Amino acid sequence: MSTQLEPQELQSFRAEPKKTRIEARAVIGDKGRLVIPAAIREAMGFKPGDAVDMHIEDHELRISTRWNRMKRAQERARKLIAPGRSLADELSAERRAEAEAEARQ
Repeated sequence: MSTQLEPQELQSFRAEPKKTRIEARAVIGDKGRLVIPAAIREAMGFKPGDAVDMHIEDHELRISTRWNRMKRAQERARKLIAPGRSLADELSAERRAEAEAEARQ
């Protein structure tokens, strides 16, 4: 079943992807070329000139940008970190403590 995204959903995709299923059919053309349908390009935030990474998993071709994969990794990590905890602040504090300890030696 195909689903069209509303403009507000498209704008928020990169920050908070919607769990909307979008399906489309495409035909592999001459020389193995495949055109990604506009609705899918828009939903994924693909822009002309973007580099995409592809891999095969469970007999499916998966296409994404490094930016989208990074955001997905951040979302997964966020679930493992307690609210209000800043790993960046903790790392900075550790580095400052190490620098102070080295300065005293």
